Amino acid sequence: MKIGIIGYGNMGSAIAQQLKNNYDILVFDKERAKIDGLQGIITIGSITELAGNAGIIILAVKPQDFEDILSEIGDAGKNKLFISIAAGISTSRIEEKLGPVRVIRVMPNIAARVGEGMSCLAQGKFASLDDLDLVENLFDYLGETLVIEESMMNQATAVSGSGPAYVCNFLESGNLNPKNIPAEKKNVFLGDFQKAAQEIGFSAEDAKFLVNTTFNGTISFLKRESLSPSALRKQVTSKAGTTEAALEILHRGGGLSEAVKRAAERAGELSSTRT
Repeated sequence: MKIGIIGYGNMGSAIAQQLKNNYDILVFDKERAKIDGLQGIITIGSITELAGNAGIIILAVKPQDFEDILSEIGDAGKNKLFISIAAGISTSRIEEKLGPVRVIRVMPNIAARVGEGMSCLAQGKFASLDDLDLVENLFDYLGETLVIEESMMNQATAVSGSGPAYVCNFLESGNLNPKNIPAEKKNVFLGDFQKAAQEIGFSAEDAKFLVNTTFNGTISFLKRESLSPSALRKQVTSKAGTTEAALEILHRGGGLSEAVKRAAERAGELSSTRT
């Protein structure tokens, strides 16, 4: 099975590196310098060529580039399975542009880069349960997965997508070492985080799973990459994005429930401009 990845940024590269030992990986990025000299990965010169040669196409590009990418794919996308990790882009938008294609939408987080991410998956209208199972198996290489309704994707963005930044903020504000977190403080944070996830619509079971996986993955990432919490927080905070909206609440003394709710609202605002 050949898997094509369009976009070799933080998440596109994480997916490629985690999958390359088990699948044939083809990548395209408009910035050739990002993909020149890659080991164990086939670099492709155009989107059309990639779409023609891969059975699965992972769209790992920024939302503002999405329209142009879909236009370039065009008819080469027929009978392919698409996986979109672009924030705020609905499966229906891809289906409207490319026709009745099979689409699975995924919201991963930064810890996927060390194989300990949390990825939420939602099924498009034309995708089958077999397609969903296949994508789950792929993202199991990057950590844990949870299948949700697409209507919950903004909430997933607010919890597990932006979650690593909340964990970093917790460590920074308490001047805590990721290698030695007092159990009492950790448990209070996790309790507050789980409550916040439930308040925006997740079940108690899913909230616990999302929060614990996000927390543990973030801590592992910090340890393995030898990054400070502030450096990782900055890395995952896009200007005017969901994470920045949540952190503004926390930095002015608001609680985690208010911050997570604001992140979900911001995800909705961004989605409405992109769908």
